[in-house]
Amino acid sequence: MSFEKIIGYENVKEELSRLLDVLKNREKYAKLGVKQPQGLLIYGEQGIGKTLFATNFINDSNRKCFVCRKDKADGDFVNHIKSIFDKASNETPSIVLLDDIDKFSNEDEQYVNTEEYITVQSCIDQVKDKDVYVVATANNIDVLPKSLKRDGRFDNRIQMSIPIGENANKIIRHFLSNLSLMDEETIADVTKILEGKSTAEIESIINEAGIRAGYHNKTKIETDDVIKAYLRKEYETPDFSDNMNEYYLKRVAYHEAGHVVVEEELNFGTVNLVSILDNKFSDKCGITNFETDEYYFYDKTFMENRVMTLLGGKAATELVYGATDVGCNNDLHRAFDIVTRFVDNYCSFDFSSFGHAGSSNELRERIDDRVAQEMQKYYLEAKNILTNNREYLDGIADILLKKKIITQKDIRDVANRCKKSLPKDYYVKKERVNNED
Repeated sequence: MSFEKIIGYENVKEELSRLLDVLKNREKYAKLGVKQPQGLLIYGEQGIGKTLFATNFINDSNRKCFVCRKDKADGDFVNHIKSIFDKASNETPSIVLLDDIDKFSNEDEQYVNTEEYITVQSCIDQVKDKDVYVVATANNIDVLPKSLKRDGRFDNRIQMSIPIGENANKIIRHFLSNLSLMDEETIADVTKILEGKSTAEIESIINEAGIRAGYHNKTKIETDDVIKAYLRKEYETPDFSDNMNEYYLKRVAYHEAGHVVVEEELNFGTVNLVSILDNKFSDKCGITNFETDEYYFYDKTFMENRVMTLLGGKAATELVYGATDVGCNNDLHRAFDIVTRFVDNYCSFDFSSFGHAGSSNELRERIDDRVAQEMQKYYLEAKNILTNNREYLDGIADILLKKKIITQKDIRDVANRCKKSLPKDYYVKKERVNNED
């Protein structure tokens, strides 16, 4: 099967293989009393290969395909939808591909019953008994009417997500294998930096890295090329920031170093990239990029650690300079959101702040007070970690000021100089998490 050549997404391939077997071996399933399923909807974020999987699925089906994309004005497009289904019903067995079906109408989820979607529904119903199979792709299925997504129109719905873990590792290494690159340790570091990006983003970043290497007449792509390409693509970061005030830059370095030290003390080896160069998206130009454990949303400890890491920047700046950190607004919002979930959604401390019966001013005040109390505790814990690891904090800030961009290797080097070792409970924590049901 052609989609087996696609890297990663083994679960998606398995589902598509099962559907293809039904389409291509009708008699086998008819003996079991199985009817051919109606329609396939593949959805998920942009740039992860939905259309690629749909196209390969269609190719393997050996059916004639009729593609419908939104490339006409609204009135003409409705007629175009009808004509596509008419052609498909006259040349069965066939497949209609509705590519980016969520773009068929300009309305949002509040106005889903538009003429385009009503037409698609009507056409699907008309070809049900004519051996026309419908495949659709979408980024956001929330804008589609429920009546269109239901069984009988799309019996099979496959959600694709941003590749993480082994999927990401395979995809990144596949793109890297096409280039003259680097040693295994460097590939591992680059893989960690790019994990969590869409397939299209990964390909674009690696290609940009190759362009940078070629421009500087290098014979191979180096880690620096990938990092610069990543920062440029993701954060619009320039290669240099010569106009930055040295005092200001040092405060930024300590802020980011605070994130690094707290995160590394709580989750060793997870920070993979730090930059103090200008960028478009952060409060005060710093970036700290770290991995998120796959069990993050299943374990409150991981989420608490994330809160302390977010507060590490503020704690470091105020520990070193004794003044309020004015570059932590985004960090605070993210930390407050997490702790609010502890207090309200999860009832982590008690049941007095759960909004089960709606909201009231009294309940809102109770939640806010408890969140503020817990935030203060997490902040003091983060500050305590930094106080007890002041040499480590100074070392990270110093190398950031010198290099402007550091990777996990740089962080390891500083940790070794400071004679840091793995946290005592590191292996215990990992073993406990991996053994969870």
